[in-house]
Amino acid sequence: MPRVRVLVIEDEAKLANVIARGLREEGYAVDIAGRGEDALWMAGAAAYDAILLDVMLPGADGFEVCRRLRELGIWSPLLMLTARDAIEDRVSGLDAGADDYLVKPFSFEELLARLRALVRRMPSERPTIVEVGDLRLDPSARRAWRGERELDLSVKEFALLELFMRRPGKVLSRSELLDGAWDLAFERRSNVVDVYMGYLRAKVDKPFGSDSLETVRGVGYRLRASG
Repeated sequence: MPRVRVLVIEDEAKLANVIARGLREEGYAVDIAGRGEDALWMAGAAAYDAILLDVMLPGADGFEVCRRLRELGIWSPLLMLTARDAIEDRVSGLDAGADDYLVKPFSFEELLARLRALVRRMPSERPTIVEVGDLRLDPSARRAWRGERELDLSVKEFALLELFMRRPGKVLSRSELLDGAWDLAFERRSNVVDVYMGYLRAKVDKPFGSDSLETVRGVGYRLRASG
């Protein structure tokens, strides 16, 4: 089974690192954002299985970040973390699009339990199938097809294909692909993206006589909008 990927949005660096370290010890892949604005582009660049969102953030607060994520069509299960325990604050968070609410201070065991419960649930609003031309991808089941033939993809190949299919026609730089398909703490070897693009093309394009995955010299790669 692929690792569950979590985005932790928390401006208190010490707490964010404690949460991330604990989750990584449990086998999760974890990225950290300290500001709401950073979280928005990160959540748009990668498919997260769950998001942990602090309410008290510099700039856009957690309620605003949650609303904007949902407006962008990002339906990853979202757990709000906050020191506010008033009923109206909980209602505000849930109304903004959060799936659950955890008041600080909390035990790590409870955080894990709530996270597991969220990951098991799939929001009904989240699209089940992404389609570009004759390519189809089911993020929740981790399956992909070209025409009627199912593609046998590794975890990283699937993550790369999903990045492209969510942004057809857009050029994605090697840095964007690394950020989207690998944990941000990954050692950035210069050729790892190129190597995996070769693997992906060998499975997605070559057997079908297609060239839908294009190299944009000096910039990165692109999936033709028609697939």
